[in-house]
Amino acid sequence: MNVLPEKGHWAELTESRERLITVEEAIDVAVAMVQPLTETEEVALARARGRVLARDLHAVNAMPFFDNSAMDGFALMVGDLPGQGPWCLPVAGTVAAGGLAPVLEPGTALRIFTGAPVPAASDAVIVQEACEDRGDSVLVTMRPASGDNIRRRGEDVAVGDLLAAAGTIIDARHIGVLAGNGFGSLPVMRRPRIGILSTGDELAGGAANIHDVNRPMLLALCEGAGAEVIDLGICPDDRARMTEFLTAEAGPFDMILTSGAASMGGRDFMRPALLAAGGAVEACRVALKPGKPVFFGRMTRTLVTGLPGNPFAAYVGFQLFVKRQISAMLGVRSPEDRIETAEADFGWTRKSGRREYVPAKEIGRNADGLPVLQRLGHGSSAALVPLASADGIIVLDASATHGARGDLVEWMPFYRTDVSWRIT
Repeated sequence: MNVLPEKGHWAELTESRERLITVEEAIDVAVAMVQPLTETEEVALARARGRVLARDLHAVNAMPFFDNSAMDGFALMVGDLPGQGPWCLPVAGTVAAGGLAPVLEPGTALRIFTGAPVPAASDAVIVQEACEDRGDSVLVTMRPASGDNIRRRGEDVAVGDLLAAAGTIIDARHIGVLAGNGFGSLPVMRRPRIGILSTGDELAGGAANIHDVNRPMLLALCEGAGAEVIDLGICPDDRARMTEFLTAEAGPFDMILTSGAASMGGRDFMRPALLAAGGAVEACRVALKPGKPVFFGRMTRTLVTGLPGNPFAAYVGFQLFVKRQISAMLGVRSPEDRIETAEADFGWTRKSGRREYVPAKEIGRNADGLPVLQRLGHGSSAALVPLASADGIIVLDASATHGARGDLVEWMPFYRTDVSWRIT
């Protein structure tokens, strides 16, 4: 077990040797620490939304399964329509979806409905709007081309075609095509097991008790990113208790995600406790506002990622780092920040050196069609109301020190995570 100097000396030594790393460097460190999961499980197709496919899935059936009619109309043989027409053919029967196709005799037609199997001898379906239905006969006024309105077996998917590749995050589109090919269950990656821990005496029933914001928020964020989440409760600001907790609890988890006690203040014991429990800290302190006191560590195979205690800072840290770590565990491509351009409806002055993330609301469009953004809140890393009211997050570069109303800014608009039309 590591023997650590006293708290004050630890903070002094750490402060002196740690520079602020860039957001990009922090992302690289966070993702490089991840060992992708290898365990898989089988889940029912109806429960597979949001899961990561563990292997390629190929079509076991041709799609369509059989030649079928694309329209309501009449199945016939084009060769039975000589000369210029019109032609009158007796209707020998009816074919409906779900039924078997009767034999089509030469010189006759069969009434047919959309999706019904096309008789083997038929080489065209003429739509009912292009003929005259006389009950026991049909008057055809225009000769169809061979193949008209017939969906051929396998024309969409042949047996063996790739339907979904390993690493695909399953959504409603994939569920539809896989159901159509007869899949009732799917092989998927095991969900990463992530334990969520809040720290702080102020959350643990003291006289100045406050509600724990971060733990419910991070539980929801991790679950939404594809993890199996376990609520580890609250640990008070006590180094020995934290050390004991990490030693006892780390084993079953792929990651322990903490919030609070990640900085270097007199009550910030998270990193010293991790080292005392036999763990390691790979990197910490990011040139980021809010969210500078982030750290990335591990205990044997378990990642330990520490986020700040201020709620907005914890939210930003999750989006930048933890979401990417979860993706790496699942073996899927790390999500890219969707950066777009907008016009600021505000001015600002700030110190350089840290990239800043600011909640913003879209209040209109400028003459070029770009969103016009109103800054929300007063820059507090503890406030979540501005975030809850926001349409996205403005990104101010670390080198930017000032800006004026009308300047162009980068922002990340919020989108729904499921596949749906964006309605403007």
